[in-house]
Amino acid sequence: MSNIVWHQKLDKEYRLDKTRSRGFVIWFTGLSASGKSTIASFIEKKLIDSGRMAYLLDGDNVRHGLCSDLEFSEEDRAENIRRLAEVAALFEDCGVIVLVSAITPLEDMRKLIRSKVEHLIMVYVKASLDTCIKRDPKGLYEKALKGEIKGYTGIDSPFEEPQDYDLILDTDKYDIMACADKLLEYIQGVM
Repeated sequence: MSNIVWHQKLDKEYRLDKTRSRGFVIWFTGLSASGKSTIASFIEKKLIDSGRMAYLLDGDNVRHGLCSDLEFSEEDRAENIRRLAEVAALFEDCGVIVLVSAITPLEDMRKLIRSKVEHLIMVYVKASLDTCIKRDPKGLYEKALKGEIKGYTGIDSPFEEPQDYDLILDTDKYDIMACADKLLEYIQGVM
């Protein structure tokens, strides 16, 4: 019996050839309550139902584990996005379609993502601040407006409207299903 030790790192081309699955990242940016996670969850299910390997990294959920040591300072928010981008790039490398739902409020953060991820679809889920405040499923805007939460994006922390995106989904004008259908059509064009 031979004891063979394997030390060769497999590259993307090898994985693609053997699995027939090219990974890419769909990054959803937008204000809290714009519809990012709702659309991303629907798209993840549709991709999995069609036989594709897909995984959703939701900003809120990731903050409870991988990023639980981070607060909401500007530096910690940037580190949170950097970690998400690094994890997304690893999943992408092994052939998974990664959906990332994270506010990603600053253009510098979105540039960092583009530098880390090889195949990226940047999706701006657009909704006005008034719409997001009305939706407010967690009551966080209300707390921020009362001063109970400091540094809340859109209230007393900036959200820079994306300048470099691949697709815009306007949830003020269109319902979630129409936005999801638009994204699915876009994805089919790049797969």
